Amino acid sequence: FRALAISQVTLRGLESAKTPFTTMTDIQNACIPHALAGRDILGAARTGSGKTLAFLIPVLECLYRNRFSPVDGPGAVVLSPTRELAVQIFQVLRMAGKYHAFSVGLLIGGKRDFFEEQNQVGSTNIIIATPGRLLQHLEQTPNFDTSDLRMLVLDEADRVLDMGFRDQLVRILEYLPTEQRQTLLFSATQTNDVSHLATMSLQKPEYLGVHDKEKTSTPDALQQSYVVVPLEHKLDAVYSFVKSHLKNKSIIFFATCSQVRYAWELFCSLRPGIPVMALHGKLVQTKRTEIYFDYLQRPHAVLFATDIAARGLDFKDVDWVVQADAPEDKAMYIHRAGRTARYRAGGKSLLMLTPPEEKNGFIELVQGKKAAKVPLKKLSINPTKTVVVTERAASLVASNPNLNRLAKKAYESYIRSIFLMPNREIFDVKDMSLDGFAKSLGLASTPNLRFLKNSAKDREELRSVKNVNRKLQKLK
Repeated sequence: FRALAISQVTLRGLESAKTPFTTMTDIQNACIPHALAGRDILGAARTGSGKTLAFLIPVLECLYRNRFSPVDGPGAVVLSPTRELAVQIFQVLRMAGKYHAFSVGLLIGGKRDFFEEQNQVGSTNIIIATPGRLLQHLEQTPNFDTSDLRMLVLDEADRVLDMGFRDQLVRILEYLPTEQRQTLLFSATQTNDVSHLATMSLQKPEYLGVHDKEKTSTPDALQQSYVVVPLEHKLDAVYSFVKSHLKNKSIIFFATCSQVRYAWELFCSLRPGIPVMALHGKLVQTKRTEIYFDYLQRPHAVLFATDIAARGLDFKDVDWVVQADAPEDKAMYIHRAGRTARYRAGGKSLLMLTPPEEKNGFIELVQGKKAAKVPLKKLSINPTKTVVVTERAASLVASNPNLNRLAKKAYESYIRSIFLMPNREIFDVKDMSLDGFAKSLGLASTPNLRFLKNSAKDREELRSVKNVNRKLQKLK
């Protein structure tokens, strides 16, 4: 970092960190000089490669060179698709900018202090926010003037630019200046899609993909494998994995919030002998943050999570990532698997596929036809280590009304997620054993699902409202 044309104030912050930052990673070496020169950037690098500092150092230097102070108001905005990632960026910024005098704000919603934020946001130099909360302030906070904004950063840009956030982003950009604004886009699965660039009004951006020519899309230290598990045996497979990895730190991904809630309640009742936690979007923000930091400081634990935890979050010392439900595409597979093997550490990833998903070509979808492949090795489950929990689940569900309700919701939400998958060739409800799946969750009978009778048109309508921000809609 000392080779860069950056201020002593920033260098002091980097070198006085608990783990001092002295040597740049590939993405930092590629991006920071261009960003310091004022160029717009599209940065792409594998997960865990140090992208956060690659944009925070230019943010600090840009405002330092322009002599910003709290009276000058917002000078930079960093947008993150999830609250947890925004909190993480905020922490890194506090470390790197420790000796700067800038005012920094975290706008992530979920808390009841919107009016308190309104009093301070106008004098905040660096704003780290989720799109929904930033838009809320832009539309409702009277003294929030962004006319002097110098830099806009999108972390996990492919997610912020997708259909779930794009409408919000377009409205946000209407409030931001274009002439003096420098824009940085970063992600593990960046694309130089022309439509994305048009949305962002980028000026001759530099595309810096430091791992584009690598043989694999994932870190070399990441050991990746998959097993084929019938849907009705998946819960047994997850429990067996947990029981055989009690001295490890693992993240287990499910497709929906309801599945995470059910699995957490069930496993807490089954007492596997290791702390079990759950992270999903239905939790209030304070609880989500508390669980995230609790998991970070534990040497051995299991975290059940939805894709809310798949994006950008830096989980230290994770040994295993298990994808109990298949992701919808290659990009999400890479993001999930990237929660382990961070920076220069090693890690293992396990994907669980149902027989139809393997037969219909999910492995080919993930491995792709391009040079940068995802090396997946097929494993088989050791029957001697398999623990059957179906009968115990059935007795718990029958005796516990709350668990019974969660089991039904888990069943419905998973089937709905498969029904709404964009790739119908790989994911098809018709290939599933619905009765067997319901029984594996401990349900005495198979719930009736009305949406399965919907036409293709109804399905597309359901898909279009799947990612609507309902809380934001209520504010309109």
